[in-house]
Amino acid sequence: MADQTQEESIHFPFPYTPYSIQKDFMAELYRVLEAGKIGIFESPTGTGKSLSLICGALSWLRDFEQKKQQEEARLLDTGIVPPDYLEERLPHMSTSQEAPDASKSPGEPDWIVQFVQKKEEKDMIDRLRDEQIKKKKREERLQQLRHNVQLKYAAKRMRQEEEEMERLLRLSKEMLAAAGSGQPEEELCKEEELLLAEYESDEEKKTVSGTHEEDEDDLEEEHVTKIYYCSRTHSQLTQFVREVQKSPFGKETRLVSLGSRQNLCVNEEVKRLGSATLINDRCLEMQKSKHEKKNKDEEKAKKRKTETHTSCPFYNYEQMQFLRDEVLMEVKDIEQLVVLGKETQACPYYGSRFAIPSAQLVVLPYQMLLHAATRHAAGIKLQGQVVIIDEAHNLIDSITNIHSAEVNGSQLCQAHSQLSQYMERYRKLLKAKNLMYIKQILYLLERFVTVLGGNVKQNPNTQKLSQTGTELKTINDFLFQSQIDNINLFKVQRYFEKSMVSRKLFGFATEYGGISLLPPSKEQSKLTGFQHFLQSLKPGPGGELAAPSSAPGEGEGSPPQLGSPLMQIEGFLAALTTANEDGRVIVSRQGSLSQSSLRFLLLNPSVHFAQVVKECRAMIIAGGTMQPVADFREQLLECAGVGTERVVEFSCGHVIPPDNILPIVLCSGPSNQQLEFIYQKRELPQMMDEVGRILCNLCNVVPGGLVCFFSSYDYLHKVQAHWKQSGLLTRLAVKKKIFQEPNRANQVEQVLTKYSKCIKRCSQVKGVMTGALLLSVVGGKMSEGINFSDDLGRCVVMVGMPYPNIKSLELQEKMAYLDQTLPNNPGKSLMENLCMKAVNQSIGRAIRHRQDFASILLLDQRYSRPSILAKLPGWIRDQVEVKSAFGPAFATLRKFHREKSDPS
Repeated sequence: MADQTQEESIHFPFPYTPYSIQKDFMAELYRVLEAGKIGIFESPTGTGKSLSLICGALSWLRDFEQKKQQEEARLLDTGIVPPDYLEERLPHMSTSQEAPDASKSPGEPDWIVQFVQKKEEKDMIDRLRDEQIKKKKREERLQQLRHNVQLKYAAKRMRQEEEEMERLLRLSKEMLAAAGSGQPEEELCKEEELLLAEYESDEEKKTVSGTHEEDEDDLEEEHVTKIYYCSRTHSQLTQFVREVQKSPFGKETRLVSLGSRQNLCVNEEVKRLGSATLINDRCLEMQKSKHEKKNKDEEKAKKRKTETHTSCPFYNYEQMQFLRDEVLMEVKDIEQLVVLGKETQACPYYGSRFAIPSAQLVVLPYQMLLHAATRHAAGIKLQGQVVIIDEAHNLIDSITNIHSAEVNGSQLCQAHSQLSQYMERYRKLLKAKNLMYIKQILYLLERFVTVLGGNVKQNPNTQKLSQTGTELKTINDFLFQSQIDNINLFKVQRYFEKSMVSRKLFGFATEYGGISLLPPSKEQSKLTGFQHFLQSLKPGPGGELAAPSSAPGEGEGSPPQLGSPLMQIEGFLAALTTANEDGRVIVSRQGSLSQSSLRFLLLNPSVHFAQVVKECRAMIIAGGTMQPVADFREQLLECAGVGTERVVEFSCGHVIPPDNILPIVLCSGPSNQQLEFIYQKRELPQMMDEVGRILCNLCNVVPGGLVCFFSSYDYLHKVQAHWKQSGLLTRLAVKKKIFQEPNRANQVEQVLTKYSKCIKRCSQVKGVMTGALLLSVVGGKMSEGINFSDDLGRCVVMVGMPYPNIKSLELQEKMAYLDQTLPNNPGKSLMENLCMKAVNQSIGRAIRHRQDFASILLLDQRYSRPSILAKLPGWIRDQVEVKSAFGPAFATLRKFHREKSDPS
């Protein structure tokens, strides 16, 4: 009763009068955040899920900050710290602070215990005072920027003056270099950029790095309590930010949008590289100092020499601080952030990261949150914070894909050849540690090629393998078979990270892949062979590998280059450090070595998810269709050690009236053919004919657009070919113009535009043709993220049940892993869950708002099973009708569409 009274007293600002389901959603969300639990929230598309998340979460944050401010004001006034506040507060402090229990030994005298306690209280009060001062300064700075336009112009004028000064300095340097012996020095600079710096392992520089880290901690800004909101794509994040801008919190919330370099880079020279890998590498090269010199004067001289090669004009601390303040002052999406970066001549990628500590809401893609190294590099601290993961229906797949890796025979041979040439060229200049690790990497590459059945020193395109097929191995078995179990892969991985050998190698291959700067010699002839070999590995315009005689520099219109193949291999080696039971290696031997590959498959996504769950205060996993939720509970939360008492499930209905949706399970067709599209039966002529007859009947009664989903592209093409031969396709085309999901992603928008225009035209003309029929694929480009609202999707048809391929080695291993790891044999239900997740995503495309209406037809008698029906979303399951014969089903459909299309 008390909870209910408290809930009623919570004020949720909203841009309009919320639906009752939105009120319930926000209230439950508030309770989960307040209790520090993990909530699995399902709210169908079209019910205003984004606004409910924004207003519910930010209302909680508003109240939390108010309570915290009141507590802190009371503490500062009285100077007395309650013990429970001290315990709650300490974990969120800097990691360098020791926990209070560490100094309280059982044998200590009372006066020592009291002294330590008083000291901790005093430290706490001092920290609170510091935080208050920082917060006040930040608020004053932002207020100044909001109201003092002159300050903005002054900052802009100062930047323009600095740019002009830099330009003049650069011009004078170039003139001096041209007058003197500038060319050889430039070549020397390039050589030094490609050379690996002296490498020291962690053990050798513990003392030095320890002090450095402490200094960094002292300079670091305290992170305020915030909400991390993540979704899968940049477009989804942009849409979310625009919802925040329109919400009642749009003016006062300090929001920062994080993105990839590819989306945020404003340096045209870097951005034109195209490939995300190349952009990342070039950016890092331009920011990081290449050598650590003992002599500071020597280091300064070096910087003067190489500044033009390595510095980015947008990576300016003062400019990025100004950009940070602009970001915190007003809510901006990714596009607006890029425009601001160009205006202020500051890097939006790094500038936005500076805003993280003071931000209240951080918007970021999955990769940044779910990948530990990326999270750490971005400066994201989850300790005591709230995490919201939206569009989470494929969260398990996303984590698995982020942490899986694959390398092919061409990449292995190319990397070995490049690294061998690099070592030969710089052997006399490289330190012993670098040579040792390079030799280890070369050995690893050689062993991987041997496992595939090839020879690393021969062209992979011409190497035919005697043994073909696919093997699945445990990590340990793969390491033993490769004869690399004696190599410490953790140290090799650390070497890759610290030495940046992959980037140096790419620079080397780029520099000397065309023309060698050396005079003719034995070494040059080696490099010439290397160049021809590299050229033979480059993909041609059609994706085929070019002939060895291809001339370098041809094909200007070819797609952007990928980075060094060693970058891919670096990811694969990192994956091999996973615990033996949590992953598998798939050895795929095809016709030639270049087509063969090694792939790491992550079986246990919870090992990476557990860290996020452990650190954050509370988590919301949300989506439009979260059913079946068993996968989230079992594969992510239970495996991550989360108790059932901490997990809360919430699912709300739809905003549409119940009679605006008509879901039907159809068990037989017009000719009484039983509808069961199992693999053995689905390609029978009578089954394909029956689907055609059902669609012909539907085209007569369904207005506007009709969307039909098939289980695969292959099956869709076979059905279409059969209809063409039998004449059914011509009959269908009389009533509806037929469109098909394109194979290429860049053609989707074009097909959808034509589909939409056709439906609009038919609704205006009122002729024989009543709309359009769109043939799509489950899990394809149109089963997710596309809105078939109103006339675009008045009926959605699902042909069969899209079960995944049971013969897939990956699926079999995943099922076996779940059965061994979790109780009640969840591996058996995995296939059914994957199937229904895909079905729910597809059929959820039709209803998009309160006034919308649509019918849903599930063509397969297996949908009538109670276990299958239970896995449909609640708002569909509650209205579903099972029809054993086509006649009654067709009559119900005709009546539904007649009444909805003509309510009078």
